Amino acid sequence: MDFLIEYGLFLAKALTIVVAIIVVIGALVSAGSKSRAHQSSGSITVTNLSEEIADLKEGITKELLDKDAYKQFQKEKKKQQKESSNTESKSESGDDSGRMFVIDFDGDMQASAVENLREEISAIITIASPADEVLLRLESPGGMVHTYGLAASQLQRLRQHKIKLTIAVDAVAASGGYMMACVGDKITAAPFAIIGSIGVLAQVPNFNRLLKHNRIDFEQHTAGEFKRTLTMFGENSDKGREKFKQELESTHQLFKSFIADNRPSLDVDQVATGEHWYGQEALDLGLVDAITTSDDLILQAADAKAVFKIKYEIKKPLSERLPISIMKGLQSSLVNFWYRGEQNKLFK
Repeated sequence: MDFLIEYGLFLAKALTIVVAIIVVIGALVSAGSKSRAHQSSGSITVTNLSEEIADLKEGITKELLDKDAYKQFQKEKKKQQKESSNTESKSESGDDSGRMFVIDFDGDMQASAVENLREEISAIITIASPADEVLLRLESPGGMVHTYGLAASQLQRLRQHKIKLTIAVDAVAASGGYMMACVGDKITAAPFAIIGSIGVLAQVPNFNRLLKHNRIDFEQHTAGEFKRTLTMFGENSDKGREKFKQELESTHQLFKSFIADNRPSLDVDQVATGEHWYGQEALDLGLVDAITTSDDLILQAADAKAVFKIKYEIKKPLSERLPISIMKGLQSSLVNFWYRGEQNKLFK
């Protein structure tokens, strides 16, 4: 019995030492990875979606057809490949049907994906011609004004280089998300995609009465009359509130002007009420140009041209990825909760 107790204690000590070593090594690896991540400029990954679609089609066809029918399918495929080869020869002579480059933007409150977006757009600009097209699969409920303004400016670079830009919204492009979408030469939306929300929102809790109740003093010193209009802990004045509202209205006017410049045919005053609409309603109002999904756009394009997905990515250590994933999850939950509260329209 004593032997078993001593052996158990030995195993416990050994396990403790091993765990301690693993923790130290993990910390060192994480620190080294973080350092390399900051030093690395990331990398661009190119995926040939046309080939993936062709492989999928052939795989399904092989399962569905009998042996003779599949042989006939193979013959027709070789014939099409020969015709495609002739088309490529014509392209070299000037008859270029162009290519499609697909990029994704999954927006959060900070529009943190803008760093990846700028790299992807820079890469496309270096190789694209006016015959090429960019398809941006955009999903965003909006967020901070300055970061979404930067994201929209990145998309404007494509138009400045005369590269056609199509924006596809499968789920939501609201507020700052629609600011990005309106830069496109064409906007498409799925039937129940949420579009619009052209407005500006700011919410500031105030704990001044709570502090006074608990006899806690709060001091704030500024230089400049409107350096701080509203505060969370001090006593807000009517003058400060009025100035804050003026700033919101000024931002809203800038938002409206930006949309009017990019979509001159749109009646901005009619839609800039802060409301949002579903796909078909948005089409009727002129917020979008067609009702379809990004999947169908890619399948249609793959019949006539080469389609490539462009993705810029920096591999980050788990210590950096985990907090970002948690924050995105919380933001997504809050946005979903807000929309449910606003609309109270659920399929049950």
